[in-house]
Amino acid sequence: MTDSSRQLAEKLQQRFGETLLSVVDAVGEVTIELASENLVEVATALRDEAGFSFEILVDLCGVDYASFGKDEWVTEGSSGSGFSRGVDPASSGRLGAVTEDPVTAGSHDPKRFAAVYHLLSIRNNRRLRLRVFAPEDELPVVPSVISVWNSANWYEREAFDLYGIVFDGHPDLRRLLTDYGFIGHPFRKDFPLSGNVEVIYDAEKGRVVYQPVSIEPRVLVPKVIRGGQVDAVDLAKKDAVDLNDIEEPAEEVAEGQAE
Repeated sequence: MTDSSRQLAEKLQQRFGETLLSVVDAVGEVTIELASENLVEVATALRDEAGFSFEILVDLCGVDYASFGKDEWVTEGSSGSGFSRGVDPASSGRLGAVTEDPVTAGSHDPKRFAAVYHLLSIRNNRRLRLRVFAPEDELPVVPSVISVWNSANWYEREAFDLYGIVFDGHPDLRRLLTDYGFIGHPFRKDFPLSGNVEVIYDAEKGRVVYQPVSIEPRVLVPKVIRGGQVDAVDLAKKDAVDLNDIEEPAEEVAEGQAE
């Protein structure tokens, strides 16, 4: 932790105390976590108080912590058929692979959905990451921070569209990236990788229509070619070719003499 990060962490703890559920330093940036009911109050203080002055919301994103810390791609060893991914499904990202609750023991408390806010203070030349978990997974809801940072408008719409996180108090919470009538939230880990519907042009109807997806779910296992399995030529060690040693074909020599 740098001196700047340490000073910021101490200021945050002194100012907000037990309101902060955690204060950690990750990849050179301080991250604080707090309950959703305290979000607007803490965000306003972070923006207005001179000791913080986080006047800019750089980004806001959603996170789905389903199967967090669980990996089905073991790459310590491999065989002629490739790595283990796709052979033994173990995470909620695989279509039809999971029949139990995707929120595993590796998740957070075991809350699943979180909104993460990336803040910037130009005055103090500091950055801060703020994370808030939605209290419930079935209908994840966190307060909107548009009243604090107006730039949150489209960021919150994007997180709602892709993750289904509802931002209470948002004046116009509509989908932003997916099509009208889209079903589901594509960045959730239990959303089918091939989707639910596909778009085609129906020649009989003379228009574009939706239909159930026709892509057959399949698993592509990467293959590994080991050294020694393929004949290789080291061009750096190969003897240089003298162009004077190359004999011209007899027919071409004869034609040249005739001319």
